Amino acid sequence: MKNCIVLVLMIISFTTQAQFGKLLNKKNIGAGEKLLKAATLSNEQMKTLSLQSVQWMDENNPVAEQGDPYADRLAKLVSGLESEDGLDLNFKVYKVVDINAFATPDGSVRVMAGLMDLMTDDELLSVIGHEIGHVKLGHSKKRYKSAYAVSAAKDLAVNNTGAGQILADQEIGGFVENVLNAQFSQSNESASDEYGFKFLVKHNHNYHAMSSAFQKLADLSGDGGKGSLTSSHPGAQKRAKKAKERAKKQDTKKK
Repeated sequence: MKNCIVLVLMIISFTTQAQFGKLLNKKNIGAGEKLLKAATLSNEQMKTLSLQSVQWMDENNPVAEQGDPYADRLAKLVSGLESEDGLDLNFKVYKVVDINAFATPDGSVRVMAGLMDLMTDDELLSVIGHEIGHVKLGHSKKRYKSAYAVSAAKDLAVNNTGAGQILADQEIGGFVENVLNAQFSQSNESASDEYGFKFLVKHNHNYHAMSSAFQKLADLSGDGGKGSLTSSHPGAQKRAKKAKERAKKQDTKKK
């Protein structure tokens, strides 16, 4: 099983440095204008940017097709969630060993096979609910704006893009790297944890699974390891404890 390309973009994205001088010409808009654009991206532009990036990631990672055990398992788990909480969601599995999952502003949720191997169904749904929370609460959009601002500052967002594009084709890989490096804040993570817990309760799943999911991540990586869900979601041990507390409170409500 291949390693997830989206998590090793530092190797390929730095090819943009060789092109950097070529991009700095009179035909391209100034970095200052691009930074302004980053701060004022419309919802439609954000959706386009999100779709561009997730299309690139889908094309550069092995996607589990229908009939594949991973794809079939995920499809069964998320059946009926395509319009969850007023969102327009779609789900795919990357057949890679990484223990990770992510969601983009347009509602694309991607789950790594390595995470599926580690988690039970309800544990996996707790992670998926958490990622949906990032979309619903606007965290993913903020992350993309931050990444786009970094691209603009590096003068990567060029003017000569194709129709329906925000970034030029050759710059998408570098932008995706910026997205992955733009970690969520602790407050964002806590809010999405709470959302994910409520998601489990709402759909009558085992809400104790969130605590056990975080505990597995903490045990596996020593509470934070490179290239894993815990590296971008810090404090797995503390979050497992918080999820356990939420579960106990929920238990009392059922009595």
